[in-house]
Amino acid sequence: MKLSQKVRLLASTAGIALSLSAGAASAESLTLYCSVGEEWCQAMVNGFTRATGVEVAMTRKSSGETYAQLKAEAGNPKGDVWWGGTGDPHLQAAEEGLTEEYNSPMLEKLQPWALSQANSSGHRTVGIYAGALGFVYNSEVMEDKNLPAPSCWADLIKPEYKGEVQIANPNSSGTAYTALASLVQLLGEDAAFDYQKQLHANVNQYTKSGSAPAKAAARGETGIGIVFMHDGVQQKVGGFPVEVVAPCEGTGYEIGSMSIIKGGPNPEAARKWYDWALTAEAQEIGASVNSFQVPSNASAKIPPEAPSLDKVKLIDYDFKKYGSSDTRKALLSRWDQEIGSLN
Repeated sequence: MKLSQKVRLLASTAGIALSLSAGAASAESLTLYCSVGEEWCQAMVNGFTRATGVEVAMTRKSSGETYAQLKAEAGNPKGDVWWGGTGDPHLQAAEEGLTEEYNSPMLEKLQPWALSQANSSGHRTVGIYAGALGFVYNSEVMEDKNLPAPSCWADLIKPEYKGEVQIANPNSSGTAYTALASLVQLLGEDAAFDYQKQLHANVNQYTKSGSAPAKAAARGETGIGIVFMHDGVQQKVGGFPVEVVAPCEGTGYEIGSMSIIKGGPNPEAARKWYDWALTAEAQEIGASVNSFQVPSNASAKIPPEAPSLDKVKLIDYDFKKYGSSDTRKALLSRWDQEIGSLN
């Protein structure tokens, strides 16, 4: 090959490389903080990239951990969207100005409870799914230890269940904070903390993740796990010997939420995710990975396995109050002092 041909070939190759590099640099991207199960997070990421071509870097953490990360990064936000997890910390983040106001054109497609979440936050968050709080027990463990099946909150503090109950830490887990706030609304604050002191005698572990007690109960590592009912259903559908309970006294529920992070690096991609995640098609992805929450899009199919909220005795959960910064901080501080300190 002549020298001139070599030069032209090298120049051509360099041009192609530069073109590819520029294309890669200009490709749209999104950084997602996800607070549901890993499989659901990944399925959503894959679905969004197929639908839009936007590449997603995803980090999975519990609700409490993600809220703490948003606080820590407030001066230099790294993420674009916080998707999933209980609504209370999303409301707190909205109140503290950590998330952006956005009125999606998809709002008119949503259930009233999802719109209520958006309205109460000044449209800084929105409901994406709902699920009732309850507990799950391993029927084989109950039989082997000759223990009665629990059906009420009052049962869980009985001495025969000593060392048989597992629940997450409300500082890291939105599930456990929902349990804390639900008990306060059911019993009154002082009585709720008295209850938790008695419950503590039966708790074998306070986990980081809210769904972990359901998995532990499924494996027989604990007799009972306090979780969202859909997390228990997931284990039952998986073939584990568990039963799911809606407490007889009544119970709280979550409005799983989504928020755009204020000052995130990719605001246009964030809005694309937000709109797409509110479509019926996106909300039906959960059932494909055995996540059985009730979707917020009114046209989305409700998985037949999903616990029917109409059949659960739900309290009138005050999302605005218990999602407020002052109330959350006060309850978590009291929990640390009176319950967490018992470990």
